[in-house]
Amino acid sequence: MSGPGDVPRWRREGSGDGPGGAPDDTPIVGMAPVQEYDDDPGGPPPIDPEELAGLQEDSGLGRVRRVQPLEDEPSKHVARYLFPTERFRGEWRRHIIHLAAPLAIGVAGTIVLGWAAGYFAQMGGMGVFTALSVLAWLAVMGYVGWQVADWHFDRFILTNKRVMVVRGIVTRDVGMMPLGRVTDMKYEQSPLGRLLNYGTFILESAGQDQALREVKNLPNPNELYLRVVEEMYEPAAVEARLGGAEDEDEDENGDA
Repeated sequence: MSGPGDVPRWRREGSGDGPGGAPDDTPIVGMAPVQEYDDDPGGPPPIDPEELAGLQEDSGLGRVRRVQPLEDEPSKHVARYLFPTERFRGEWRRHIIHLAAPLAIGVAGTIVLGWAAGYFAQMGGMGVFTALSVLAWLAVMGYVGWQVADWHFDRFILTNKRVMVVRGIVTRDVGMMPLGRVTDMKYEQSPLGRLLNYGTFILESAGQDQALREVKNLPNPNELYLRVVEEMYEPAAVEARLGGAEDEDEDENGDA
């Protein structure tokens, strides 16, 4: 009998070419492999490690979809709001569509005020209006720059304990909801949101007053939704996946 680690023998089933009419165990090219096992013949055959590794590869058709990797450490902007025993799961800026209105105002203001400044300059004797047009354009650009900076510091944060939203530059607004208090969660996508891959998250809590309920224009809403739900209902799976990723990194570093 061959062991589980032996190479399978190739034979023709039902043939009596061997001594005494027994099946001939001589390898035959082109026939289906028949492997013998010492275990219960009615049980499932052992899985070849090479086949299992092939199922876990990221290349090729039919690849297994995986959750996107987590960032190793929070940014300095976010780290100040986390306590030491809290485990960081990720932070996200809002989708670039969040800046659509300010950028549109900046483009329209540049066109209109640029034309006005040129017109007044050609008229002659209207330097005051030209200067006012330039100042108005600078004010519009200052507004656009402020909105871009505010978008840069605006973060949605997930930990193993809570979800947070940090807003503001001069005046800081930090909203938080513990994962244990979330009773319902969903996300909504408009047709444009489905096209550009952004959506609005709506969190419901058992309490009356909610510091965090609606978060608009978050990127990759389906991915983010799965990550939050997994953190709420399957925290052990998250720890196991992250532990496996750390082991792979250690093995790669050790091999290097």
